[in-house]
Amino acid sequence: IVRQMLQKIEVTDPGDTGLITGEHVDLIEFDEANEAVRKSRKKDQQEAKGMPLLLGITKASLQTRSFISAASFQETTRVLTEAAIQGKVDTLEGLKENVIVGRLIPAGTGSGIRSYRRVAADRDQKLKAKRAAAVQKAAEEAATLTSLPAPDKAPVEE
Repeated sequence: IVRQMLQKIEVTDPGDTGLITGEHVDLIEFDEANEAVRKSRKKDQQEAKGMPLLLGITKASLQTRSFISAASFQETTRVLTEAAIQGKVDTLEGLKENVIVGRLIPAGTGSGIRSYRRVAADRDQKLKAKRAAAVQKAAEEAATLTSLPAPDKAPVEE
């Protein structure tokens, strides 16, 4: 609970990141912005600086990355309306949102089964792509065969 209450950072100095002074961002987003500056390999670039925000339990629950989890807590209509307007997509990474939608939770045996399903889905996508490529190739070959001019009739000997 405390970790969720401290998940937001208020940007005090954006440095050379795309963040804005006074903006409240997730700790993960803040770290990713600083990591991008570190990886840019330019020596004169500065990382962003910020201070952790202590959110109340209600506010912390409504500020999670998962809008499904936030909608299950309070202000359901507002949370779902904002998510729809912003075009948000919930990746269903946490326990709570997976329970809400009736999926296996990403822990214990559910985690192992999920990884098997992910591997199987990836393989299915690759097979579908191969089949689609084969069908496309066959269609192109058929199109080239039908576009060839018909051979002239050979003279008939009497």
